Amino acid sequence: MAEQQPKQTALGDVAARQLAIATRTVPQLSSITPRWLTHLMNWIPVESGVYRLNKVKHAENVEVDCSARDERPLPATFVDYVENPREYNLSAVNTVVDVHTRVSDLYSKPYNQISEQLRLTIEIIKERQESELINNKDYGLLHSIAPSQHIKARTGAPTPDDLDDLIAKVWKEPGFFLLHPQAIAAFGRECTRRGVPPPTVSMLGSQFLTWRGIPLVPSDKVPVVNGKTKIILLRVGESRQGVVGLFQPGLPGEQSPGLSVRFMGINNKAIASYLVSLYCSLAVLVDDAIAVLEDVEVGHYHDYK
Repeated sequence: MAEQQPKQTALGDVAARQLAIATRTVPQLSSITPRWLTHLMNWIPVESGVYRLNKVKHAENVEVDCSARDERPLPATFVDYVENPREYNLSAVNTVVDVHTRVSDLYSKPYNQISEQLRLTIEIIKERQESELINNKDYGLLHSIAPSQHIKARTGAPTPDDLDDLIAKVWKEPGFFLLHPQAIAAFGRECTRRGVPPPTVSMLGSQFLTWRGIPLVPSDKVPVVNGKTKIILLRVGESRQGVVGLFQPGLPGEQSPGLSVRFMGINNKAIASYLVSLYCSLAVLVDDAIAVLEDVEVGHYHDYK
């Protein structure tokens, strides 16, 4: 005989949920990161969309004298400028967000569909911005480092000695190291092996490992290829002759510096379109504002038995 199912004596979960109100979240996006680089960068407004980097030519030829106790003539000199300085044009990251008016009219409670579509799109654009600041072939950090500022990891894994060598390259008020989270973990293992655990510092509401008092700032936009990556050390700020970010101020529909959202209209299919644009670039003011440690291995582990 077939086994009889027990008789239901109370309202079940499936039916009861039809009367319940679910607590909803806004859409979540796993690719969103803290984007520390854009927070720590010194940003310069570029009114005309062009940033001209003027430099002094042959500064070593400028003569000065420590006055002696006599009447010898003082040296006559002048400071020459580079006649064809480099100009940086702002780069655009943009897209068009389409939302059907039926969707925005009928399904915008408790969360506005247009607002959420724009919010997530802006997050993705800002992620791309950080990637471009690091990797863009015209102005990105990794492509703006002078040959004299490149060094290689001594043994593969990032050691305290390697980071000290970077500091020696960017010794005038170094700001922070920029590296992949896997590189931070690899450096932590090397410090543990040597018995010199790196201290932490509280910054921007989060904890960061440091070396010689300089924060190790993570970014997953620093590439890791075949188990190897790079570690960047930079000085930031125009007054420090460091690295500066560039943005266009006063854009129509400006949401934040360099970022604008503009309504483009509704077409004959009842689809509303919004243009999201972000204009930015980056400039290294002098060569010793940035250095890079190359061929850093992130997969090396130690046996502590």
